[in-house]
Formats: sequence, C-alpha cells, structure tokens
Amino acid sequence: MTKAYLEITMKIPKNKRPQAAKVYFDYRGPFLEQIEGAVSKELLVRDEDVQVLHGFDSVDHAKAYLSSDMFKNDVFTGLSPLWEQDPEVRIFEVAG
Repeated sequence: MTKAYLEITMKIPKNKRPQAAKVYFDYRGPFLEQIEGAVSKELLVRDEDVQVLHGFDSVDHAKAYLSSDMFKNDVFTGLSPLWEQDPEVRIFEVAG
C-alpha cells in the first residue's frame, strides 16, 4: 500500500524528452524490484515539464531512495544533462 510519494519535477525541452523517457523505462523495473519500499513509479508529461511520481510504503523509504546508488549513479546521471534547471523534489505523506 502506498503511504508516501516522491515527486520529481523536471524542466526538459520537448526534443530531449525521448531520452528522458528512455531513462524512466530503463530503470522502472529495477526500481520496483530492488528499491526497498518501492510500490509504484509513473511518468507524467505536461507541456511545461515532466514529472516522475514514485510510490513508497513509507516516507523513510522515499527519502532513502534519493541517496541510493541507483538514483545517484544511474538515474541522476542519465537525466541531469537533459535539465534546463535543477529539478523540484518533493515528498508527500498519504493522509489517513
């Protein structure tokens, strides 16, 4: 059951979004299989930005993912050259 969300919002030019989607799809499976507490991962695309919404079983697991090897060495490295500015990172706890 999802108890927390990690939302990462990125300004990525439209011509670079296929590269961003590749990073998302390359790591979606490993994220769900290997990251402790991972429940879901969704790619949300709007005209103004791209968001990745990660579901976790706890806020602590959401925070821990940001310092994981997968995030720092693979996801961050793959996406950072595509950003127009630093991403917004937010963690939400599910009410109730």
